[in-house]
Amino acid sequence: MSVRAHGAEPAPDRGGVLTAYHRKRRFDVTPEPRGRPGRRRRGRGLAFVVQKHRARHLHYDLRLEHEGAMQSWAVPKGPSLDPAHKRLALMTEPHPMDYNDFEGVIPEGEYGGGTVMIWDRGTWEPESPDVPRALARGDLKMRLHGKKLKGSWVLVRMRDRQWLLIKHRDGHASATVDLTVARPKSVVSRRTMAGIARAAGASPRQLEQAIGADPAPPATRRA
Repeated sequence: MSVRAHGAEPAPDRGGVLTAYHRKRRFDVTPEPRGRPGRRRRGRGLAFVVQKHRARHLHYDLRLEHEGAMQSWAVPKGPSLDPAHKRLALMTEPHPMDYNDFEGVIPEGEYGGGTVMIWDRGTWEPESPDVPRALARGDLKMRLHGKKLKGSWVLVRMRDRQWLLIKHRDGHASATVDLTVARPKSVVSRRTMAGIARAAGASPRQLEQAIGADPAPPATRRA
């Protein structure tokens, strides 16, 4: 599934920001977009997306638009609204902006093989005045304007590619609500992981993994 909603027409990848992304994928096999760095459209905020991904292990990929690409972190336990819960976030290779619209199944045997859901998306704004410097220093403060994630957050680097994603104390923080359980469906298709896997023709093994990635539904739950 790919519905272009964020970003702009791609520009040549002169800086090589997507080199690692391209090197890891076979685009004649995977349905993921090849992509090139984009240009921010006037009047639009910086895009962010969180993609729930059942690859070898379940995780949530946080992606923030920065300088024509999506800076990416894999969050194994998913984002938490509780400021006391510091979530490990592993920095991964930048992705093209086209990837924000990818929802489907990466074939078995391919890099990141498994089901991908657009769990949340919207825009973000830096609370750190100089984003390149904040990334270099490992302390990026930001405000998210998503369908699920809102308010002030911070990414703090511990070492190398290991960061922490932490919710700041504000009106959107909560010590009791786990959005990964309370609102588990795609913000685009309204499907569960299992529904996405079925629609994309996942293998039996991938379908079983996708079913396991969905929380058990209570009597009532918002998407």
